[in-house]
Amino acid sequence: MAHVIAEPCIGVKDKACLEDCPVDCIYDAGDQYLINPDECIDCGSCASLCPTNAIFPEDDLPEKWKSFIEKAKNHKF
Repeated sequence: MAHVIAEPCIGVKDKACLEDCPVDCIYDAGDQYLINPDECIDCGSCASLCPTNAIFPEDDLPEKWKSFIEKAKNHKF
């Protein structure tokens, strides 16, 4: 399981998550950051730092933002 960055990140893109990620799996995707699900080690450090509360474990992602799972999986990292 990976963490997912959802809608609250769009247009904000605070860099706290980038700077704390131990495996550098967070990438700039234009309007927001995305976590590469193949690289994420599920440590959760990014979620605790996100000022907009946009980062969730995949299993805990609110239903209204489930499309962000596919957005990350389909992104070309």
